[in-house]
Amino acid sequence: MRARTKRLYAVGFAAILVASAAVLASVALRRHADLFYTPALLAERGMPEQGQRVRIGGFVETGSLTYGDGAELYFIIEDGSGESVRVTYTGIVPDLFREGEGVVATGAFGENPEVFEASEILAKHDETYQPRELRDLEAPDAGT
Repeated sequence: MRARTKRLYAVGFAAILVASAAVLASVALRRHADLFYTPALLAERGMPEQGQRVRIGGFVETGSLTYGDGAELYFIIEDGSGESVRVTYTGIVPDLFREGEGVVATGAFGENPEVFEASEILAKHDETYQPRELRDLEAPDAGT
């Protein structure tokens, strides 16, 4: 076999490997990707399919936080655009979760398309975060 033919086979084999890796990566990403929405995007683009796993981000609307039986929690996510999404969650929420603060809820819309059923709640904070335990402590004097 000539060197030119060997190179042609090697390039063809490499192209097949790259194409198959791209196909595998796209299938894996499509299956495991969580789409991120805000209430404004949901209003603009419409609701995702029932049962499709998505993430909704925004702020917990002040005065919307209510507790149900056991560990049930109901609240509204808003993003300042005038649109909002009602969320239900069963479980323990993070320490930083409170009204008026940022939140990302992962879950899906169930049988009732008006209510988002969250399976995970992530609380967001800004760069000035300080744990509750350290808020009351004064900074040490630099002169002593």
